Amino acid sequence: MDKTQLVVVPSPGISHLASTVEFAKLLIHHDHRLTITNVALTHFTGFSSFLEQIVEIYKPRVRQAVSDLISDPDSPQIGGFIVDMFCTDMIDIADEFGLSPLVFLTSGTALLGVALHLHTLRERDNIDTTASEFKQPGKHVDIPCFANKVPVTVLPSIAVEESWKSYFWNYGRGFKRAKGIIVNTFEEFESHAIRSLSKGDNIKVYPVGPILGKKADSHEKSGIIEWLDDQPPSSVLYLCFGSKVSLGKDQAREVASALERSGVRFLWSLRKQGPGMPPSDYSDYSEILPEEFLERTAGIGRLIGWAPQTQILAHKAIGGFVSHCGWNSVLESVYYGVPIATWPLYAEQQLNAFELVEELKMGVEICLDYNMAYELGTKFLGSERIEKGIRDVMKEDNEIRKKVKEMSGICQKTLMEGGSSYFHMSRFIDDLIEMKFK
Repeated sequence: MDKTQLVVVPSPGISHLASTVEFAKLLIHHDHRLTITNVALTHFTGFSSFLEQIVEIYKPRVRQAVSDLISDPDSPQIGGFIVDMFCTDMIDIADEFGLSPLVFLTSGTALLGVALHLHTLRERDNIDTTASEFKQPGKHVDIPCFANKVPVTVLPSIAVEESWKSYFWNYGRGFKRAKGIIVNTFEEFESHAIRSLSKGDNIKVYPVGPILGKKADSHEKSGIIEWLDDQPPSSVLYLCFGSKVSLGKDQAREVASALERSGVRFLWSLRKQGPGMPPSDYSDYSEILPEEFLERTAGIGRLIGWAPQTQILAHKAIGGFVSHCGWNSVLESVYYGVPIATWPLYAEQQLNAFELVEELKMGVEICLDYNMAYELGTKFLGSERIEKGIRDVMKEDNEIRKKVKEMSGICQKTLMEGGSSYFHMSRFIDDLIEMKFK
């Protein structure tokens, strides 16, 4: 049987790389007519300001790898060239070799809709989203992928900061150059955003998620899971702010105060930030927490460093999740039916939080516009506001909890035969093999 080859170029960020590898596995398992070649870039722990340079540095190596595959008589015909959402400049290579350029989006459809719309505003209407008149306090904008008006304070910082102006221009342009965009989401979850994009440009969108990390393994028992085993069902609040940044001392103390006053059981992944380094675990929590906090909460709470997140969210004791709203965390919480209290930190997380709370009514607001990097938005949260969010997300039998549980049931079936993502995966593969991207 003839095979069709896909060349995949992931982003060097570990979370993007992991999602792309999982997507490649899904493709191969879904259809044995496919073969995948990953052209991985060297891993970088930081993001960002250097990403454009990294892509340019690696272009010659990727170009050579593609040339070698094409000239190899034993290599299957290349049917598509998939690049990560942050590597769209690599589409130049697809164009050089006459390959079909495709993008893998590890974030949600709403971000795609925002990027396309804001790029169009600049391209068609000469609207500068980095200008002060666009970023007026209290300003909201109409964006087709959202049913509600969107506050400028929840727009991704790369769309509104002057330092990212050229990058964002290329970012939106890259999406428009693609023949198809594969999105880590599912149709029932982001139905409005997906419908809005299907009415627009000629870009084909394939919602094929949720593509999650390693699933919970009941045979792997850590001290964390053993502690959760001893807690009542849906009684524990899990707090985690991702793998890249951490809260400062003053802000962490506000969280501690809110937890103590609320009286809820909690599991808190609390890590420290090193200069220019990703967070690491504390050896002594007393340097950041209020005096005797650990002693006073010893019966109901536990502090941890790195967290086995999927195992934690899958546990029956977890009743709520205070999250930075990274897209992987959003999908994991929905998959396991755990409602989120939103506390975004950077990147597109504010947009994800807004979508959860205002669009989907599947999240509780602690804050929507907290931003560690962007000049607009909230910079510090007091314990009273945090406590309210904690109490709201842990309420039993509220409508948000019911909606998330219902969506969890759909989410867990969507990649199975007959599910919407299974259908879109099949549609993508058929379009690929039948050369519909040409």
